[in-house]
Amino acid sequence: MKLNNIPQIKHIDSNNFFLLSGPCAIEGEEMALRIAEKVVEITNKLEIPYVFKGSFKKANRSRIDSFTGIGDEKALKILRKVSETFQIPTVTDIHEISDAAMAAEYVDILQIPAFLVRQTDLVMAAAETGKTVNLKKGQFMSPESMKHAVTKVIDCKNDNVMVTDRGTMFGYQDMIVDFRGIPTMREFATTVLDVTHSLQQPNQSSGVTGGRPDMIETIARAGIVNNVDGLFIETHFDPANAKSDGANMLDLQYLEKLLSNLVAIRKTVNSL
Repeated sequence: MKLNNIPQIKHIDSNNFFLLSGPCAIEGEEMALRIAEKVVEITNKLEIPYVFKGSFKKANRSRIDSFTGIGDEKALKILRKVSETFQIPTVTDIHEISDAAMAAEYVDILQIPAFLVRQTDLVMAAAETGKTVNLKKGQFMSPESMKHAVTKVIDCKNDNVMVTDRGTMFGYQDMIVDFRGIPTMREFATTVLDVTHSLQQPNQSSGVTGGRPDMIETIARAGIVNNVDGLFIETHFDPANAKSDGANMLDLQYLEKLLSNLVAIRKTVNSL
């Protein structure tokens, strides 16, 4: 599949997968720059096209006392600084129609959260900015049904769209990845596998989402073998103390080894 419909991602015609990676949420400037610097170093070495990911706010929280952000404009300015400092594109998620135009002033890719991907007005608002739109597959949706979300973006005269599989609900407190969905969704859009969110264990009695970071490489390897175009991996230098989604994030110290293994697998797949 040709990936030239994602113009912000450099070297998109390479045979490698691309990477969306960074912290779940922007906690401050120092932490964002520190994470970005390390991931840029790794991805440059491995020739992986890279997009820095960070949420400028977190609207989908289990409890009212959960961390939601440091302030919209403050976080968005940090995302812009990351982009300008390292000359890389950035992606952030939006939750309300008014977020679209605001975030588009600062980032390259607007992401629609999985729980909101059927909200037509929100998808249209993102598409009408002209930015690339990353549609997270709803945990309750089939891969085939994501074609309709993609069509909404294209009908707004924006062909810059991709979809991201972040797992499907399996019971009340677990997620599964149906890898049959990757070739299905690649028929109509550039397709990303969200490795870390696929390993969430939501709806815990504590009100804090759990996770299985020990399975990150297992899921990522399967995605690469099945020719996914990109990977989405949240990472932090101190996951245990991250203010959001620490339970399923990858410790930054393990990212280079993981990506090295995945690049080797992709080269093998490409040679077959």
